[in-house]
Amino acid sequence: MSHDKPLKSAFELAMEKLRHSDRQSGEETRALTAQQKKRIAALRQAAEAKLAEIEILHRGKRAEAASDAAALEKLEEHYAIDRRRVQSKLESDIARVRSGKKPAD
Repeated sequence: MSHDKPLKSAFELAMEKLRHSDRQSGEETRALTAQQKKRIAALRQAAEAKLAEIEILHRGKRAEAASDAAALEKLEEHYAIDRRRVQSKLESDIARVRSGKKPAD
């Protein structure tokens, strides 16, 4: 067994598989323009700010509901839902920018 090529990490192998499946499905990855990169950075920054806002509000509500286990559990569920909503919106907005479409506001 020759060791001419260095072994690839699991990440590198996964990325190769993804690139291969993208080529087969016709979704070639292309370089982002400077404007797209700027827009994606702005979207990420806005999402981080929204997540920070949600975190701050959550901490305050948690302190108020500390003695009520049922209310605390419900509060945690709403917190997780709010975080997933923001992250999901960010992912869809980034996908729109990458495809050349304007993200939904």
